[in-house]
Parts: sequence; structure tokens; C-alpha cells
Amino acid sequence: MIALFAVTPSGKRAAAALAARLGPEAVVVDGAVRATLERLWPRLNSAVFFLAAGATVRLIAPLLRDKRTDPGVVCVDEAQRFAIPLTGGHAGGANDLAERVADLLLDCTPVITTASDSVGSTALDELVDLLDATVDGDLAAGGVAVLGGSPVLLRNPLGFPLPALPENVSWQVPDPEWTIVVDDRVPDDPDAKNVLRLVPRTLVVGVGAARGVSTTAVTSAVAKLHERHRLDARAVRAFATVELKADERGILETVQDWAFWNGEVDSRLLTYSADELAGMAVPNPSEVVAAEVGTPSVAEAAALRGAGEFAGDGPVELVAEKLKGDNVTAAAARIVPRGRLAILGLGPGAADLRTPRSEAELRRASTVVGLDQYVEQVRELIRPGTEVRASGLGDEQARATDAVALARSGRAVALIGSGDAGIYAMASPALEQAGADIDVVGVPGVSAALAASAELGAPLGHDHVLISLSDLHTPWQAIERRVRAAAEGDFVVCFYNPRSAQRHWQLRAALDVLLEHRPADTPVGAVRQASRDGQRVWCTRLAEFDTDDVDMLTTVLVGSSQTRMIGGRMVTPRGYTWMPELA
Repeated sequence: MIALFAVTPSGKRAAAALAARLGPEAVVVDGAVRATLERLWPRLNSAVFFLAAGATVRLIAPLLRDKRTDPGVVCVDEAQRFAIPLTGGHAGGANDLAERVADLLLDCTPVITTASDSVGSTALDELVDLLDATVDGDLAAGGVAVLGGSPVLLRNPLGFPLPALPENVSWQVPDPEWTIVVDDRVPDDPDAKNVLRLVPRTLVVGVGAARGVSTTAVTSAVAKLHERHRLDARAVRAFATVELKADERGILETVQDWAFWNGEVDSRLLTYSADELAGMAVPNPSEVVAAEVGTPSVAEAAALRGAGEFAGDGPVELVAEKLKGDNVTAAAARIVPRGRLAILGLGPGAADLRTPRSEAELRRASTVVGLDQYVEQVRELIRPGTEVRASGLGDEQARATDAVALARSGRAVALIGSGDAGIYAMASPALEQAGADIDVVGVPGVSAALAASAELGAPLGHDHVLISLSDLHTPWQAIERRVRAAAEGDFVVCFYNPRSAQRHWQLRAALDVLLEHRPADTPVGAVRQASRDGQRVWCTRLAEFDTDDVDMLTTVLVGSSQTRMIGGRMVTPRGYTWMPELA
């Protein structure tokens, strides 16, 4: 919810006008401002105050707790000249909201004061969050160097998929003033000046031990393992062992101590059965260990198995083979970074129907791939320095291939489309080619069917099907069989790609099939340019629907035999209790 607060008559008028443009998520708050704000604060996503900045600060100051959970607050002056994000610029979305408010108000300017946004770059603290990393070095000073345009050398030896960074940050800087290193290993020169290290949690340490092993022995073995292989202790995500050792005090206390001294370590101690570990391929199996616990490897196998649990289908590697200590063995495996492909649905077109998650993924990407007209819709959300690969209609397969190849090369890629990416859009052609060697993130969007349905009423209130009438990829015979099956099943039918200049007869043929199985007065609704400028919404009877009014920008919904027009809206009842044979 976006709550809008105002006190003066002009402020209240402006708040009401803005709320209408922001959409249903925006609510103009009535009543005493302070009391209402205190009551609503825990439930707010954002707030806009048509008040002086000082007055707004005094109102919200007692309520502020944490920048990650507080709502974003924007202040608009009485003359509506400036929209100023006061709190929650990044995490609370206030910077984005200020730009949105300024765009909707006439002659209003957003005043963005967070340094990273004022220059359109990635804040280092945001990069830390994205990598789930521990910081070693002066983050504030490093951030000043990045934002100040100083030459900054970026070292990313493991190949983490990073977002777009300012032009002064590069892996090719001959004489850097600062160096940023993203790695889970200790550098050769840990005391070097002007070096900022970001340490992602990529390691799982496997431990095997004899019964009654001491905490000191386990701790010493793990420390020696890290020292020998130059592994940063803060990169440990979890420890792992065989189930038989789940209650081993020396191991449990080591895990607890490690978490205390080195940050967030999974203190649950991952445990696996001997059979699970026996199936892991390791370089140093032992027949003696197999005879004792039922698996030829504990430390190496548990490290690999634990890393695999975090990596999912992604790759893992053994970075430290087992080291023997006093009745204990230790090994370490790495969750290998892989390229990232985010597949986004941008919704039907209106900015307020675009999800915050899709906007976050656009900012997360170093490369954006999409249809040229969709890229233009979100151009202002794309960070400077982001590579944009836009192409025209008909290049869907090529775009999908390009996006997957870029992700496979280690980049953070956003593949964009309209509506929902999984419905007649880019997700299918991309995922047909994407293997376990890349990380895939799917971001849902408001589909054309949902946008059209909301404009028409509730035509999708009961069982329904979506059918594309485009025969570019599906023979008409198959499409016709599906339409007939939907007709015989009495489903509400939503037609995508209903009619174009070259495909002008298919919609009429599909409607004729439906007419064979449902009444002539069955409601049919159509929405052209849903949520965009020039939107048109109309309804008529199935027997009278004129297909000449339809084009590729139109979504057509045909009701079932039970769909009715109520108050000028299409409604498909939710239950069957009204059917005589089931009464």
C-alpha cells in the first residue's frame, strides 16, 4: 500500500489526483495524520507526504527502525515542485517512487540525494547484499572512490555474475587508486592499502572424526585446511558430516565457535547418510573408513554433498582435499558461481502493473536482451553501463539463444518480454536451451489474460483455457482440435494472437466452433491495448461478435455457457451449486 498524507486543501486535492494516477495500491489517508500514520506504519510499503520536509521528518522519526524494513517515504512540497525521498531510498523504494511521483505531477522534479542513484551506479552496499558477502576493508571509502570517478580495478577471479558498474570500475585499470576483489580466498598481500574485499559464502567444510574427538582437534584441522589452501574463514557457508557423527561434541562445538568468530555459518551441521556419501566420487577414498562407517569418504564426500545442496543443479568443486589431523579429517568444497539469466514479464504495459521484482532484476543485470519496443518501456530503469541488446519482431528464438549464451559466459542477463514471460513469451524458448550450467530466475508478470479479465469483470472466475490462434508454430488442425475440446468441456476461452493482416480468418473459425456448443448469447469480451494509452474494452454476444475489430493487440475472452453479463460486466460464477443436476 502507498499511503498519501496531506493537511492543506491544495495538498489534499493533489494527493487525490496523484492517487488516481498511481492506481489501486495508492490510498489517500483521512483523519489525524500522526495517529493514522502510527497505526498504518507496520503495513505500509511506501508513503507520500504533501507536507514540509521538516514536518514530515518529525512525524516519521519516532517510527523508524531499520532501513531494510521501514517503508520508503517521499515528501512533496506545497507547490508540487519537488519530490524528495527522505528514507528508504534503496531498500524502501523511495527513490523509484519519487521519480514516479514527479513524472505523474506536472512540473515536478525528483530530488535524489543517495550518491549511487544520483549518478546511476550500483551502490557497493547493494553489491554486498546481492553477493551475500562479508566486507573486508573500508566500504565507505571504496564507495566514495567508485562514485567519485577514481580508477578502480575490479578483480573477480571466480566469475560471479555482477550487475553493471560505472565506467571507472574495470578489470583493466593500469594504475588503480582502489581495488575491489570478489573472492573466497585470502590474497597474497592481505595488508595492501585501498583494497576492498567482498567475501561471498561459497564454501562447505566436510568433517570426519573418530568417536570422542576433541573440539581443539577439529578446530585445528579446519584452521590448518584454510591456511594451507588460502581459504577465507568468512566464506564458509556450512559444515557437513555423516549422520553417525551428528551428535559428536567436538564437531558441534567447532561449528558453533566458527559461527561466533567468523559470521553467519549454518549452525545446523548438515548430515548425510553413509549411503548418500558412498555415492559421491572423491579423490581420496579409504577402505578403512568404509569398513567403520559404511562410506569410503566422509570429509570430502560430505563437503561435496553439502555444496551440492546449496548449488541445486549447479556445479561444485573440491577446493581442498582432505587433511588429516588428530583423529579428524577435513575438506572443503566450493559452490561454483555460474552465469545468471533472469526471465522477466513486464506486464501488459502500464508502469504500475510492472512488479517491483522485475524492476529489481533489471537493475541487477549487466546485459538486457529484449524486443526493441519493450526495452524502450523500461529504458529509464536500466543502469548506465548496462549492455542492451534490442531486436525487432520475429527474432524471439534468436533473442532466447543470445540471452542463454550470454548467461553461459558468466554474465547477469535479463531477458524481457511483455505480460508474463511464461505465457506465449520468452521463457519457453530460453529454457529449452538453458542447462544446469546457468542460474535461472523466473519473475512473473501480469499477463494479457489477467489484465483483460480485470477490465471486463470476472470472466475467468471458473475453469478456463488460453489458446493462441497463431499458426506460425502450431498447425491450424491442432489449434482447431484444442478449440473444439475447450468448447466440448464448456471452458471459458481466452484467445491470444487472435487476428493479424495475414491471419484474418482463424478467429471467426474458432468462434464458429464454440457456437456449436454454447448459446448464441454467450458473452464475448475484448480488450485492445490493455492498460496502455488508447485502451478499448467492449462486449457483445457470441453470434454477433465482429472479428474485424480485432488485431494482434487485442485479447478476446469467450464465456462458458454459464457466463453472464451483470451490471455491464462479464461474470463466470465460481461454483456449480446453481446447476439443477447438482442441486
